[in-house]
Amino acid sequence: MKKYCILFVLLFIIILTAAVCAEGGTDETSAYLRMHVRANSNSAQDQAIKYEVKEAIVEYLMPLAASCESKEEAIGALEASLSEIEKVADEVLAENGFSYTSHAEVRREEFPSRVYDGVTLEAGVYDALIVELGTGTGDNWWCVVYPPLCFSGSATGESIRYRSRILEIIENFFSD
Repeated sequence: MKKYCILFVLLFIIILTAAVCAEGGTDETSAYLRMHVRANSNSAQDQAIKYEVKEAIVEYLMPLAASCESKEEAIGALEASLSEIEKVADEVLAENGFSYTSHAEVRREEFPSRVYDGVTLEAGVYDALIVELGTGTGDNWWCVVYPPLCFSGSATGESIRYRSRILEIIENFFSD
């Protein structure tokens, strides 16, 4: 019975938060911390390595992001890990024979609207981890680092995987 009471309170908080957001109580762009991995160019080789780099970075970041309790905490964790993020990217680049390196930073940046499998992020200025490979002038790959909702697919029809810290907490709660 105690578990159901806690679940009811949690659902009430989620519904209340959604209602406040629907009434314009918060700026939608301020709720998210995005990530972009920008390829060196649009050549086939640079685009292919971009996906290998993003896989390595996501693997490194997801446990870090999932442990954060707020967007501000996630930004701090990313800023403290910038050199490690670059190291992860640079290792993948070097292992694949690329001579250029990466540059990572957290900054506010303008993004267009994006819709993936029914999830829409409106156009606007977002806080984001930007990882540029080489010149960083090629097409990019993106996901949402916080809340930890990262896409493993793309707009080309690959499957999309959603991760939700709230869902993980609820599942862990009921598995005890």
